[in-house]
Amino acid sequence: MPAAQRPPLTMRTSAPASAQTPAHYSTVDRRVLLLCLLAILLGVAAAFVAQWLMGLIALITNLAYFGEISWQFRAPALAIPRLGFWSIPIPVIGALIIGCMARYGSKAIRGHGIPEAMEQVLTNESRIPARITILKPVSSAISIGTGGPFGAEGPIIATGSALGSLVGQVIRTTASERKTLLAAGAAAGMAATFGSPVSAVLLAIELLLFEFRPRSIIPVALAACTATGIRMAFEGMEPVFKMPALQQPTGPALVAYILLGALMGLVSVIVTKAVYAIEDGFEKLPIHWMWWPALGAIVVGVVGCFAPDTLGVGYYNIEAIISNKLSISAIAFLCSLKFISWSVSLGSGTSGGTLAPLFTMGGGVGAIVGTCLATWVPAIGVDPRIAALVGMAAIFSGASRAMLASAVFAFETTLQPVGLLPLLGGCAAAYLISSLLMRNSIMTEKIARRGIRTPEEYLADALDQVLVRDVGSTQVISLDADQTIEQVRNWLVVGNGSSSHQGFPVVDQNRTLVGLVTRRNIMESVLPTDRRVSEVMCHPVRYVYDDCTVRQAADHMVAHGIGRLPMVSRVRPHRLVGIITRSDVLSVFQKRVREAELQNSIIALPQKAAPKAE
Repeated sequence: MPAAQRPPLTMRTSAPASAQTPAHYSTVDRRVLLLCLLAILLGVAAAFVAQWLMGLIALITNLAYFGEISWQFRAPALAIPRLGFWSIPIPVIGALIIGCMARYGSKAIRGHGIPEAMEQVLTNESRIPARITILKPVSSAISIGTGGPFGAEGPIIATGSALGSLVGQVIRTTASERKTLLAAGAAAGMAATFGSPVSAVLLAIELLLFEFRPRSIIPVALAACTATGIRMAFEGMEPVFKMPALQQPTGPALVAYILLGALMGLVSVIVTKAVYAIEDGFEKLPIHWMWWPALGAIVVGVVGCFAPDTLGVGYYNIEAIISNKLSISAIAFLCSLKFISWSVSLGSGTSGGTLAPLFTMGGGVGAIVGTCLATWVPAIGVDPRIAALVGMAAIFSGASRAMLASAVFAFETTLQPVGLLPLLGGCAAAYLISSLLMRNSIMTEKIARRGIRTPEEYLADALDQVLVRDVGSTQVISLDADQTIEQVRNWLVVGNGSSSHQGFPVVDQNRTLVGLVTRRNIMESVLPTDRRVSEVMCHPVRYVYDDCTVRQAADHMVAHGIGRLPMVSRVRPHRLVGIITRSDVLSVFQKRVREAELQNSIIALPQKAAPKAE
């Protein structure tokens, strides 16, 4: 009620002791220390799981192709000259086992793991069933060990994420903390496979965390560092993919590498659409899905007879391509058949990964284009090895939309700093073309078909950038604690009662906030009409300081189910200076809406029809 309409005050009511303000938010607190400790333990576990899985793959490969019990890794290609067409049933047998494991164990072992982890983050508060921790690595080891054209990194990443989720379920954690532990396990798995801690952290940020906060990034980074350190103790400090030293690219060559990245963006779209088209084809088969991997494995076996190097992880193929050790015809033959084998097998729903096959195919296309440019237009100065490196990273950037992880990964696995600039340009170009031509990535298409929307942009919280005093109303209508219920009712009915306000702060004679009363409190009160407003006030009083952020105010409203908060001064505690409502919170987004409308209008300008000539 305006001051002119208020009766004289005869009392002073002190601010209630039960008043509550928004909780203070800290980016890093003691709870983060626990997450860091758990993440380090996850890094240790993931590193040993990676070693165990690689050994299990080697054991199954030796049993299936060489008839020996050995933990020493040998490529399946070495056994094909001896086995010939008898090698075809080997992938089929492995696929039949995987089909049974998926049907009677868990359907979640199908696919390459990362989309399934993303789905659990987005829909199930990062809770991955505990049995996946065992079933996923075992099924993947069987798939790869019997010739599946996949890399071991995808299953290890999936196993690490399942392990992190399991820890988060055993120990009392929030959904956000479980997500951090899941991402820490995934990053540790990738780092333990390739010795690439920075790209592992970036991959976790771009594909699993969907945020950039110290309380999540620090534990993930510690997990990746720990896993890498243990891997170095086992494998040494040599890069995963060794290649000769590169020369600094010239300006024209850099332009060529960026254009190559754009081409790889187009290739990534074709590859992604082909995989899901094949998957759609399997969906139409009139047989149970547990038999699909066996059908895909027939293709794997037949292709493997003609191109043995398509079988298994094939990391040596990547090293040979980026080191320019293969001819154009050999690369074209290997990559085309690798694509057929991998796409059909993955589309059939077997257990396997995408990183190594994409790196092989992308590196092959890049090497072919680079060799052609170096031969036909030598003045540009294109190095086929850098072109292969750019192709390897760019195809994954376009397919997965993990641009920074892709660029840094190629550097960390080769330790060639000269390639960083071409890598960044090529991956950015691939990301651009892929985003223009394809709505979802190879990681998100599957879950998008289930109606799950994946975050595509990580923006700073607009509500966290604005203070409540910048959007709240300072022309607040308040009531005096000494007013009677009858006075306020009369004011509501005949005075300024046309006001749309549903709640009113209650103050004493010094404008000190003492409570809050709603229109319903006044109109439905059963107290005698001569009683004071202070006797129908809402307790406890929730309020917000004028220098708090709108995010704090919005969280406070949601936490207590209220639509308005009085603003008080921090300098003069409990002195009322305004009020903030839900509509004030929404007003923060006006600038973003205006910018979006302006952007849409600019985009629409070229589409306007040109005036007809007279």
